[in-house]
Amino acid sequence: MGSTIRIKICGVTDPEEARAIAELGADAIGLNFYAASPRYVPFAQAAALLRVLPPFVAPVGVFVGVPMRQVCAIAYQLGLRAVQTYHDPPLREDAFPFAHIPAFRIREAADITALESYLAAAQQNSRLPAAVLLDAFVPGQWGGTGQAAPWELLENLQLSVPWILAGGLTPDNVGEAIRRLRPWGVDVASGVEWQPGRKDLDKVRRFIDAARSAAT
Repeated sequence: MGSTIRIKICGVTDPEEARAIAELGADAIGLNFYAASPRYVPFAQAAALLRVLPPFVAPVGVFVGVPMRQVCAIAYQLGLRAVQTYHDPPLREDAFPFAHIPAFRIREAADITALESYLAAAQQNSRLPAAVLLDAFVPGQWGGTGQAAPWELLENLQLSVPWILAGGLTPDNVGEAIRRLRPWGVDVASGVEWQPGRKDLDKVRRFIDAARSAAT
């Protein structure tokens, strides 16, 4: 893993919070376009958040159940860098020029096997995603649950693409997660909030500091 960890703060809904999170050192900011989420940002309001981001902080759009053609059209209109998709089954289409991060909800060993099969098929078709996000499985919910993924299934995980850990991360456990699992990146939403969609900037700072320290 080296001394680098990539940090995404997801479910940001307020431009001033987006600016502050970027200044605290986040690598990416997630905008949730799933209307059923308490962190939902309408497309018309997304531009206000994107305008405040500095050049080297990547905006990532989060989509649930949206076809890839529509995902890419929205990403183009907004100027997103990457798209994170929750879809059943996972989307296999090419998202270029956008970095595609399909999310996988992990509950049991069979889910890891399914992930590996997905990546093998993608590699055979020369369409590997840029990374994959591994989240907790909570029936009927697509991320942002505050529930931890089963870490014991992710130890010593070797995939053909970078993987990002999500699910139940907080300033208090992210360091342990990084030291134990050695992910390429970490993703947090509810673990740094004072209410859904609104970030506690002190928690964000502590989360980023803990993650950076653990990766050194």
